[in-house]
Amino acid sequence: MTTRLQLSFPRQYARTQRFTLGAPRAFTVSPDGARVVFLRSGSGTDRAGRLWVLDLDGESGRPEERLAADPGALLGSASERLSAEERARRERSREGSAGIVGYAVDSAVELAAFALSGRLYAAELRAGTARELRVPGPVIDPRPSPDGRFVAYASRGALRVTGAEGEGDRALAEPEDEHTAYGVAEFIAAEEMGRSRGFWWSPESDRLLVARVDEREVRRWWISDAAHPDREPEQVAYPSAGTPNADVRLSLVTLDGDRTEVNWDRSRYPYLAHVHWSDAGAPLLLVQSRDQRTQLHLAVDTRTGTTRTVHVDEDPVWLDLFPGVPAWAPDGRLVRIADEGGARVLAVGDRALTGGQLQLRAVLDIGESDVLVSAAAGEEAKDPEVGEIHVYRVNELGIERVSEGPGVHTAVRSGGVTVLASSRTEVSGTSVQVLRQGKAVATVASYAEQPVLTARPRLCEAGERRIPCAVLLPSGHGESDGPLPVLLDPYGGPHGQRVYAAQNPYLTSQWFADQGFAVIVADGRGAPGRSPGWEKAVRDNFPLTLDDQIDALHALAGSYPLDLERVAIRGWSYGGYLAAMAVLRRPDVFHAAVAGAPVTDFRLYDTHYTERYLGDPAVQPEVYAANSLVTEDGLTAPENPARPLMIIHGLADDNVVVAHSLRLSSALLAAGRGHEVLPLSGVTHMTPQEQVAENLLLLQVDFLKRSLGLR
Repeated sequence: MTTRLQLSFPRQYARTQRFTLGAPRAFTVSPDGARVVFLRSGSGTDRAGRLWVLDLDGESGRPEERLAADPGALLGSASERLSAEERARRERSREGSAGIVGYAVDSAVELAAFALSGRLYAAELRAGTARELRVPGPVIDPRPSPDGRFVAYASRGALRVTGAEGEGDRALAEPEDEHTAYGVAEFIAAEEMGRSRGFWWSPESDRLLVARVDEREVRRWWISDAAHPDREPEQVAYPSAGTPNADVRLSLVTLDGDRTEVNWDRSRYPYLAHVHWSDAGAPLLLVQSRDQRTQLHLAVDTRTGTTRTVHVDEDPVWLDLFPGVPAWAPDGRLVRIADEGGARVLAVGDRALTGGQLQLRAVLDIGESDVLVSAAAGEEAKDPEVGEIHVYRVNELGIERVSEGPGVHTAVRSGGVTVLASSRTEVSGTSVQVLRQGKAVATVASYAEQPVLTARPRLCEAGERRIPCAVLLPSGHGESDGPLPVLLDPYGGPHGQRVYAAQNPYLTSQWFADQGFAVIVADGRGAPGRSPGWEKAVRDNFPLTLDDQIDALHALAGSYPLDLERVAIRGWSYGGYLAAMAVLRRPDVFHAAVAGAPVTDFRLYDTHYTERYLGDPAVQPEVYAANSLVTEDGLTAPENPARPLMIIHGLADDNVVVAHSLRLSSALLAAGRGHEVLPLSGVTHMTPQEQVAENLLLLQVDFLKRSLGLR
């Protein structure tokens, strides 16, 4: 009998893709309450997602799971192949798994469509059968019509439609040239707006709203694989701050290919942020001005393509976008999330149904008599718990919390059935319950692996601003053990929450703690917090986010064993920017940093994100200089001591391109500042490769110990 050796945490963390493999996700509830559809891979190390159905009233009279589509059976011995378009879609959604990674259903949730290896498949969810529909590929984002008779999909720049049995395949809109594409989301929409779609079926299944993306004016960047000089560089249309965006238009297209363009003032409102089309009203668009301080809610006349303004939002700082809204309520009222009276509220029609007690995050479902929402505690909440997010039912009569117990909760609902997913600090992973009329009737099993360590976050608020924090100490650390070197482990930027009342977000932080550090995770201003004002305080001033990290550090030193003479910081993306800024601008506080994929020059980052916070670089060049790490204002003063800095960057990153790190390295070299650069060949903004992900953790802890003199 052989003994199975336990994997190290870095290897397990990488192999399980952060313990997401094997966990159920992407739930859909049928309107009759009979079925719950979801994705789940076969184990905690299996990357291939499968399509499952949970019959709530199975043949035995009890809930029963069954497999609806298995990529291994459908592909046979063939290996999965992804088109460049599909790889880009997955990069935008941070999807690192394989197999079936997404699906769409008809209105009855009886037919599901999905792409697998660039081919189109349909699954009969009642019968439990799946089949390939032979159509031109590679297939992108297939979606059944509401009546289940057709499937529309994008392929090679065209929007196509086929019958549900694979008959009558045809193009409804074809690209005019190499710069245009139909039925897909442009880079900015997918990366920053949360809109991954480019077409929407009518409730009657007789036409579609179809986006046309023209990228001819977008600047081209070339991303090469330095480890393979024999390969041609990849051309990417990347709209960096202050440069032209893609031109996005919208048309109503019938199944015969007749087209009616939808008209709005695209010069003033170029961003198509959201599209909603239900039987509760006319197609509803949300369009934004480029400075994101004004947005229009537009209703579309499906006969003429003209639009009328339903509502206007204005904000002197910026307007946020939220999942699930805007949308129509069944009675035709507009449902939206708005910043009103210093609070983020749910508004239905002309009335706000919530106030300062909740900070709305998303609309999860709109029912006949209520709205299901996700929210955190607002500034007016009594005794708010740090990092908690709950599910609430809201209507004119009041607010009722659906989720129970401390944690992070979310839900999917249709009719009387709710799927409630809950994560908590005391256990790893997410538990999923199915509720019928509020009562638990089933659980959805998770195959995710249990981590080889247990995170023990101490959640608290620090300093006068009550900055949400989590503190992690080495396992078994006692009060008599003395002060510990400190590692700040933030994201720290706008819209990037890291402090959650759940265990899995802290597993890596706990591993670093177990290497001998006191680890601090802090969400300062800019991160989703208690009020819109908290988030919008960072306008034109990203260094403020570093101030909050320092304030949290010093405030926590009074309660925890922190050695302020040995303080390091690590982060990725905005967190990498924050880490590099920490040692360059505040070497009096920070003694070493690891900066992963840092945004060092915001003139190189995309329009929708960067201009929301820093404005137009042509109008405010001084703001960009003050927030940059590679200008004279951004580099540390020569008299300040140099601190060890490791810069890590994937050479294939098309989000934060490697030019950010190269420019920082060049500026540091010109200033006589020593540093280390770790280039990752073939790695994007994600690091899904197992060996790379594992060794990155090991190399970081080795660098930090060496830099702080801990060996």
